[in-house]
Formats: sequence, structure tokens, C-alpha cells
Amino acid sequence: MNLDKYKDESVIQRLLKESKTIAVYGASNKEWSTSHSIFKFLIGVGYEVIPVNPKYDEILGVKCYPTLSDIEKQIDIVDVFRRPSEVVCVAEEAVQIGAKAIWFQEGVINEDAAEIASSGGLDVIMDRCILKEYNFHIN
Repeated sequence: MNLDKYKDESVIQRLLKESKTIAVYGASNKEWSTSHSIFKFLIGVGYEVIPVNPKYDEILGVKCYPTLSDIEKQIDIVDVFRRPSEVVCVAEEAVQIGAKAIWFQEGVINEDAAEIASSGGLDVIMDRCILKEYNFHIN
């Protein structure tokens, strides 16, 4: 599997600069979790961040949605914190809602999901940490 096509530096930079709204799929209210830290970071640097997790009503005071389809705003990036075996349905839903991009965090590698998203017109980033990439490309 060649992941290089899902790690394009110019696409990463464009997404980080042009995106306004990020849905964090698998966001957690547990302060020690990576998804919580990144959710908090993204808010801190000025993105509108929407948590997606059916377990919570809100995270850090932000309304949490059970699915992407429940969000009534245009989503620029769906940032995915799920096991690789669970992300095909996330990719399908991201395509259905017309998201602009899907970003699979480090270790989240599923070529079928990436192909679904790519075929559906989304930019796809895989096996990259959005926080690290932000610090590299923007800061």
C-alpha cells in the first residue's frame, strides 16, 4: 500500500490554511485522550470545531453530535479518531454530507475508506496528526 498520495504536503498546507470548520469524529471529553487534546488545540488556534461522538452531549462546552449527518453546517475537514476497521462508514458519511476533506489521524490507515472518500471528491490525508502538521506548516 502506497500512502504517499495521502500525505501530499501541498494539500495539507492548503487544508490547514483555507479550512474554517473541522468535525472531530471520535472526540472525547477525557482530558488524557489525544482526541481531546487536539480538539482543544484546534479551538485554540481559531477553527470552529464540532465534536462527533454519540457518547457525549457536549465537549468543552461545545454541542456534540452523534453523527456527521446531524451537523447542519458545511464541514471543511472531518478529522477521524477511530480504529482503522471502523472508518469506512465515516468516509461514506463524509461523502454524503459533502465534506471537503477527510483527515485520518496517525495510525488510522484504511485504503478502502480513503478510496471511498477520494472517489467521492474529498481531499484525503491519512496517517498524519493534524496538530503536528499545523505546527509544521502554519506556526
